[in-house]
Amino acid sequence: MAKQFDSITDDHRKFIASQHMFFCGTAAETGRVNISPKGTDSLPVLGRNRIIWRNLTGSGNETAAHLARINRMTLMWCGFEARPMIMHAYGSARTLHPRDAAFDALNAHFPPDPGARQIYDMTVDLMQTSCGYAVPFYDHKGPRDVLHHWASDKGRDGVAAYWQDRNQHNIDGLPTHILADPDA
Repeated sequence: MAKQFDSITDDHRKFIASQHMFFCGTAAETGRVNISPKGTDSLPVLGRNRIIWRNLTGSGNETAAHLARINRMTLMWCGFEARPMIMHAYGSARTLHPRDAAFDALNAHFPPDPGARQIYDMTVDLMQTSCGYAVPFYDHKGPRDVLHHWASDKGRDGVAAYWQDRNQHNIDGLPTHILADPDA
């Protein structure tokens, strides 16, 4: 039976810390729904209703485009190794780019990475847990470092060029605002 909470409990925080992966879901009013897997080294819980996670440069940029249209986000964790549980965090999030004043302070929560593209500052309004009894067991073999090396090899200028060429719009053609302030 699912249980709902109006904030992140200590038990939720421990479960999040023990996971190696989470999923982020977003959608605009039309177009495709996006669900992306992320490593949990990119996600700290900062308070009872606050989570931040850092998005590294990659081939897609769906989350930024969706949040620019509709400010809602769902995060999900599954207990793949020991404890059977599925947990969702529902809420809204603001997108911070490296040009934004608050980016550096929040980016300090993470190890340096030249591919840091956005930080999502999420306000959680509902946590929900369910049994996870049907989630299969998987063994964690370790994080991948391919994306970090890719960005390091490109350097900040190469990453910025990649943003220019590949990250300005999502797959539905919506702007991501990676290079420009949407209010400018």
